[in-house]
Amino acid sequence: MSAADSGRVPSRRTRNRKADAKPAKASRAGRNLPAAIAVGVILLGALLIGLLFFPFAIVVIAVAFAAVGVWEVSRALEVRGMKVPLVPVLVGSVGLPFAAFFGGTEALAFAMVATAVAILLWRSIDTAEEAIQSILAGIFVVLWVPFLLSFALLLLREPDGQIRVAVLLLLVVSNDTFGYLVGAFFGKHPMAPKISPKKSWEGFAGSAGGATIVGVAAAVFFLDQPWWFGVVLAVATVAAATAGDFSESMVKRELGVKDMSNLLPGHGGVMDRLDSVVFASPVVFLLSVLLTGVS
Repeated sequence: MSAADSGRVPSRRTRNRKADAKPAKASRAGRNLPAAIAVGVILLGALLIGLLFFPFAIVVIAVAFAAVGVWEVSRALEVRGMKVPLVPVLVGSVGLPFAAFFGGTEALAFAMVATAVAILLWRSIDTAEEAIQSILAGIFVVLWVPFLLSFALLLLREPDGQIRVAVLLLLVVSNDTFGYLVGAFFGKHPMAPKISPKKSWEGFAGSAGGATIVGVAAAVFFLDQPWWFGVVLAVATVAAATAGDFSESMVKRELGVKDMSNLLPGHGGVMDRLDSVVFASPVVFLLSVLLTGVS
Protein backbone atom coordinates (compact mmCIF):
# COMPACT_ATOMS: atom_id res chain seq x y z
CA MET A 1 0.00 0.00 0.00
CA SER A 2 1.39 3.42 -0.97
CA ALA A 3 1.66 6.42 1.35
CA ALA A 4 -1.18 8.09 -0.56
CA ASP A 5 -3.41 5.04 -0.12
CA SER A 6 -2.66 4.78 3.60
CA GLY A 7 -3.26 8.46 4.24
CA ARG A 8 0.28 9.00 5.56
CA VAL A 9 2.24 12.06 4.45
CA PRO A 10 5.68 11.20 3.03
CA SER A 11 8.55 12.02 5.38
CA ARG A 12 10.99 14.83 4.71
CA ARG A 13 13.72 12.28 3.92
CA THR A 14 11.49 10.65 1.31
CA ARG A 15 10.70 14.00 -0.28
CA ASN A 16 14.40 14.87 -0.38
CA ARG A 17 15.21 11.59 -2.09
CA LYS A 18 12.56 12.27 -4.74
CA ALA A 19 13.91 15.77 -5.26
CA ASP A 20 17.43 14.42 -5.67
CA ALA A 21 16.16 11.91 -8.25
CA LYS A 22 15.06 14.63 -10.66
CA PRO A 23 16.90 14.45 -13.99
CA ALA A 24 19.73 16.87 -14.59
CA LYS A 25 18.85 19.96 -16.51
CA ALA A 26 19.73 19.70 -20.17
CA SER A 27 21.91 22.24 -21.90
CA ARG A 28 20.32 25.07 -23.79
CA ALA A 29 21.24 23.25 -26.99
CA GLY A 30 19.32 20.19 -25.85
CA ARG A 31 22.42 18.02 -26.16
CA ASN A 32 25.34 16.68 -24.15
CA LEU A 33 27.52 19.74 -24.68
CA PRO A 34 30.91 18.32 -23.46
CA ALA A 35 30.49 15.24 -25.66
CA ALA A 36 29.42 17.41 -28.61
CA ILE A 37 32.49 19.65 -28.25
CA ALA A 38 34.86 16.69 -27.90
CA VAL A 39 33.47 14.88 -30.95
CA GLY A 40 33.46 18.10 -32.99
CA VAL A 41 37.10 18.88 -32.16
CA ILE A 42 38.19 15.32 -32.98
CA LEU A 43 36.37 15.33 -36.34
CA LEU A 44 37.64 18.76 -37.36
CA GLY A 45 41.20 17.94 -36.26
CA ALA A 46 41.21 14.66 -38.22
CA LEU A 47 39.92 16.40 -41.34
CA LEU A 48 42.43 19.25 -41.14
CA ILE A 49 45.35 16.88 -40.55
CA GLY A 50 44.22 14.80 -43.50
CA LEU A 51 43.99 17.88 -45.71
CA LEU A 52 47.48 19.06 -44.79
CA PHE A 53 49.36 15.74 -44.89
CA PHE A 54 47.19 13.04 -46.54
CA PRO A 55 44.86 14.63 -49.12
CA PHE A 56 43.69 11.29 -50.50
CA ALA A 57 42.52 10.36 -47.01
CA ILE A 58 39.88 13.08 -47.36
CA VAL A 59 38.43 11.22 -50.34
CA VAL A 60 38.21 8.04 -48.28
CA ILE A 61 36.63 9.93 -45.36
CA ALA A 62 34.13 11.57 -47.72
CA VAL A 63 33.17 8.18 -49.14
CA ALA A 64 32.71 6.77 -45.64
CA PHE A 65 30.62 9.76 -44.52
CA ALA A 66 28.51 9.56 -47.68
CA ALA A 67 27.85 5.85 -47.21
CA VAL A 68 26.89 6.26 -43.55
CA GLY A 69 24.74 9.29 -44.38
CA VAL A 70 22.92 7.34 -47.07
CA TRP A 71 22.31 4.49 -44.63
CA GLU A 72 20.92 6.92 -42.03
CA VAL A 73 18.56 8.67 -44.44
CA SER A 74 17.41 5.37 -45.95
CA ARG A 75 16.72 4.01 -42.49
CA ALA A 76 14.74 7.12 -41.58
CA LEU A 77 12.69 6.98 -44.79
CA GLU A 78 11.66 3.42 -44.01
CA VAL A 79 9.75 4.82 -41.02
CA ARG A 80 7.21 6.11 -43.57
CA GLY A 81 7.34 2.97 -45.69
CA MET A 82 9.69 4.39 -48.37
CA LYS A 83 12.13 1.61 -49.18
CA VAL A 84 15.38 2.84 -50.73
CA PRO A 85 17.18 0.40 -53.08
CA LEU A 86 20.32 0.31 -50.96
CA VAL A 87 22.63 -1.68 -53.26
CA PRO A 88 22.76 0.74 -56.23
CA VAL A 89 22.49 3.75 -53.90
CA LEU A 90 25.49 2.66 -51.82
CA VAL A 91 27.49 1.80 -54.95
CA GLY A 92 26.75 5.28 -56.26
CA SER A 93 27.71 6.79 -52.90
CA VAL A 94 31.15 5.23 -53.26
CA GLY A 95 31.52 6.03 -56.95
CA LEU A 96 30.45 9.69 -57.01
CA PRO A 97 33.18 11.08 -54.69
CA PHE A 98 35.90 9.11 -56.49
CA ALA A 99 34.56 10.26 -59.87
CA ALA A 100 34.59 13.89 -58.72
CA PHE A 101 38.16 13.71 -57.38
CA PHE A 102 39.73 11.81 -60.27
CA GLY A 103 37.59 12.94 -63.21
CA GLY A 104 36.17 16.38 -62.38
CA THR A 105 32.73 17.77 -63.12
CA GLU A 106 32.10 15.70 -66.26
CA ALA A 107 32.88 12.45 -64.46
CA LEU A 108 30.66 13.45 -61.54
CA ALA A 109 27.75 14.19 -63.89
CA PHE A 110 28.24 10.85 -65.69
CA ALA A 111 28.41 8.97 -62.37
CA MET A 112 25.19 10.63 -61.20
CA VAL A 113 23.34 9.66 -64.37
CA ALA A 114 24.74 6.11 -64.20
CA THR A 115 23.60 5.80 -60.57
CA ALA A 116 20.09 7.01 -61.43
CA VAL A 117 19.86 4.48 -64.28
CA ALA A 118 21.14 1.71 -61.99
CA ILE A 119 18.47 2.57 -59.41
CA LEU A 120 15.79 2.45 -62.11
CA LEU A 121 16.96 -0.89 -63.46
CA TRP A 122 17.39 -2.40 -60.00
CA ARG A 123 13.86 -1.53 -58.95
CA SER A 124 12.46 -2.57 -62.34
CA ILE A 125 13.82 -6.08 -61.87
CA ASP A 126 12.60 -6.22 -58.27
CA THR A 127 8.95 -7.21 -57.79
CA ALA A 128 8.42 -5.10 -54.66
CA GLU A 129 5.39 -2.85 -54.48
CA GLU A 130 5.50 0.96 -54.86
CA ALA A 131 8.46 0.83 -57.24
CA ILE A 132 8.07 4.46 -58.36
CA GLN A 133 8.21 5.72 -54.78
CA SER A 134 11.30 3.59 -54.16
CA ILE A 135 13.05 4.91 -57.29
CA LEU A 136 12.34 8.52 -56.37
CA ALA A 137 13.50 7.95 -52.80
CA GLY A 138 16.76 6.41 -54.01
CA ILE A 139 17.52 9.28 -56.42
CA PHE A 140 16.63 11.81 -53.70
CA VAL A 141 19.08 10.22 -51.25
CA VAL A 142 21.90 10.12 -53.82
CA LEU A 143 21.35 13.74 -54.83
CA TRP A 144 21.15 14.95 -51.25
CA VAL A 145 24.18 13.19 -49.77
CA PRO A 146 26.96 11.89 -52.06
CA PHE A 147 26.29 14.15 -55.04
CA LEU A 148 26.35 17.44 -53.11
CA LEU A 149 29.22 16.25 -50.90
CA SER A 150 31.27 15.43 -54.02
CA PHE A 151 31.57 19.16 -54.76
CA ALA A 152 33.99 19.38 -51.85
CA LEU A 153 36.20 16.89 -53.72
CA LEU A 154 35.88 18.93 -56.92
CA LEU A 155 37.20 21.82 -54.85
CA LEU A 156 39.98 19.64 -53.45
CA ARG A 157 41.40 18.86 -56.89
CA GLU A 158 41.72 22.56 -57.81
CA PRO A 159 44.92 24.60 -57.29
CA ASP A 160 45.29 25.23 -53.53
CA GLY A 161 42.41 22.82 -53.12
CA GLN A 162 43.55 21.65 -49.69
CA ILE A 163 43.44 25.21 -48.36
CA ARG A 164 40.08 25.89 -49.99
CA VAL A 165 38.47 22.80 -48.46
CA ALA A 166 39.98 23.75 -45.09
CA VAL A 167 38.41 27.21 -45.44
CA LEU A 168 35.08 25.57 -46.31
CA LEU A 169 35.21 23.50 -43.13
CA LEU A 170 36.26 26.46 -40.99
CA LEU A 171 33.39 28.56 -42.35
CA VAL A 172 30.86 25.82 -41.62
CA VAL A 173 32.26 25.37 -38.10
CA SER A 174 32.19 29.15 -37.60
CA ASN A 175 28.57 29.21 -38.72
CA ASP A 176 27.62 26.55 -36.17
CA THR A 177 29.75 27.88 -33.32
CA PHE A 178 28.91 31.59 -33.49
CA GLY A 179 25.29 30.81 -34.28
CA TYR A 180 25.02 28.63 -31.19
CA LEU A 181 26.79 31.08 -28.87
CA VAL A 182 24.80 34.14 -29.94
CA GLY A 183 21.53 32.26 -30.29
CA ALA A 184 21.82 30.58 -26.88
CA PHE A 185 22.26 33.87 -25.03
CA PHE A 186 20.39 36.40 -27.15
CA GLY A 187 18.06 34.40 -29.41
CA LYS A 188 14.44 35.56 -29.07
CA HIS A 189 13.02 35.60 -32.61
CA PRO A 190 12.76 32.15 -34.29
CA MET A 191 13.54 32.02 -37.99
CA ALA A 192 11.27 29.06 -38.76
CA PRO A 193 9.49 27.96 -35.58
CA LYS A 194 7.58 25.13 -37.27
CA ILE A 195 10.75 23.60 -38.73
CA SER A 196 13.56 24.41 -36.26
CA PRO A 197 12.31 26.31 -33.19
CA LYS A 198 15.81 26.82 -31.74
CA LYS A 199 17.15 28.65 -34.80
CA SER A 200 16.82 32.39 -34.21
CA TRP A 201 17.51 35.50 -36.27
CA GLU A 202 19.96 36.60 -33.59
CA GLY A 203 21.85 33.33 -33.98
CA PHE A 204 21.84 33.74 -37.76
CA ALA A 205 23.33 37.23 -37.35
CA GLY A 206 25.99 35.75 -35.07
CA SER A 207 26.76 33.08 -37.66
CA ALA A 208 27.10 35.69 -40.41
CA GLY A 209 29.28 37.98 -38.31
CA GLY A 210 31.60 35.27 -37.01
CA ALA A 211 31.95 33.56 -40.37
CA THR A 212 32.67 36.91 -42.06
CA ILE A 213 35.62 37.50 -39.73
CA VAL A 214 36.95 34.02 -40.49
CA GLY A 215 36.26 34.44 -44.22
CA VAL A 216 38.06 37.77 -44.54
CA ALA A 217 41.09 36.45 -42.64
CA ALA A 218 41.16 33.29 -44.76
CA ALA A 219 40.83 35.21 -48.03
CA VAL A 220 43.67 37.61 -47.21
CA PHE A 221 46.13 35.30 -45.46
CA PHE A 222 45.47 31.86 -47.00
CA LEU A 223 43.79 32.29 -50.37
CA ASP A 224 45.62 35.44 -51.54
CA GLN A 225 42.30 37.06 -52.46
CA PRO A 226 40.84 40.50 -51.68
CA TRP A 227 38.91 40.95 -48.44
CA TRP A 228 35.57 41.27 -50.21
CA PHE A 229 35.91 37.72 -51.54
CA GLY A 230 36.01 36.53 -47.93
CA VAL A 231 32.83 38.46 -47.17
CA VAL A 232 30.98 37.01 -50.16
CA LEU A 233 32.24 33.50 -49.40
CA ALA A 234 31.25 33.72 -45.73
CA VAL A 235 27.76 35.13 -46.29
CA ALA A 236 27.02 32.60 -49.05
CA THR A 237 28.32 29.73 -46.90
CA VAL A 238 26.21 30.77 -43.92
CA ALA A 239 23.10 31.02 -46.13
CA ALA A 240 23.77 27.61 -47.69
CA ALA A 241 24.60 25.96 -44.34
CA THR A 242 21.43 27.37 -42.78
CA ALA A 243 19.37 26.11 -45.73
CA GLY A 244 20.96 22.68 -45.30
CA ASP A 245 20.18 22.66 -41.60
CA PHE A 246 16.56 23.65 -42.23
CA SER A 247 16.22 21.05 -44.98
CA GLU A 248 17.34 18.23 -42.71
CA SER A 249 15.15 19.52 -39.87
CA MET A 250 12.16 19.56 -42.23
CA VAL A 251 12.84 15.98 -43.34
CA LYS A 252 13.24 14.78 -39.75
CA ARG A 253 10.07 16.57 -38.66
CA GLU A 254 8.16 15.04 -41.58
CA LEU A 255 9.47 11.58 -40.71
CA GLY A 256 8.95 12.06 -36.97
CA VAL A 257 12.56 11.42 -35.89
CA LYS A 258 14.75 13.55 -33.61
CA ASP A 259 18.12 12.52 -35.03
CA MET A 260 19.10 10.46 -38.05
CA SER A 261 20.99 8.12 -35.69
CA ASN A 262 23.04 8.19 -32.48
CA LEU A 263 26.46 7.35 -33.90
CA LEU A 264 28.10 10.62 -32.77
CA PRO A 265 27.69 11.41 -29.05
CA GLY A 266 26.24 14.87 -28.55
CA HIS A 267 25.61 15.32 -32.27
CA GLY A 268 23.18 12.60 -33.28
CA GLY A 269 24.02 11.00 -36.61
CA VAL A 270 26.51 11.70 -39.37
CA MET A 271 23.83 13.52 -41.38
CA ASP A 272 23.23 15.82 -38.42
CA ARG A 273 26.80 17.06 -39.05
CA LEU A 274 26.79 16.80 -42.84
CA ASP A 275 23.56 18.76 -43.36
CA SER A 276 25.43 22.08 -43.52
CA VAL A 277 28.48 20.78 -45.40
CA VAL A 278 26.55 19.18 -48.26
CA PHE A 279 24.75 22.44 -49.07
CA ALA A 280 27.81 24.64 -48.55
CA SER A 281 30.16 22.54 -50.72
CA PRO A 282 28.65 23.36 -54.16
CA VAL A 283 28.28 27.03 -53.17
CA VAL A 284 31.95 27.39 -52.21
CA PHE A 285 33.05 25.47 -55.31
CA LEU A 286 30.98 27.61 -57.68
CA LEU A 287 32.11 30.86 -56.05
CA SER A 288 35.74 29.74 -56.28
CA VAL A 289 35.31 29.01 -59.99
CA LEU A 290 33.33 32.16 -60.82
CA LEU A 291 35.18 34.72 -58.70
CA THR A 292 38.77 33.45 -58.69
CA GLY A 293 38.91 31.36 -61.86
CA VAL A 294 40.64 28.42 -60.18
CA SER A 295 39.49 26.07 -62.96
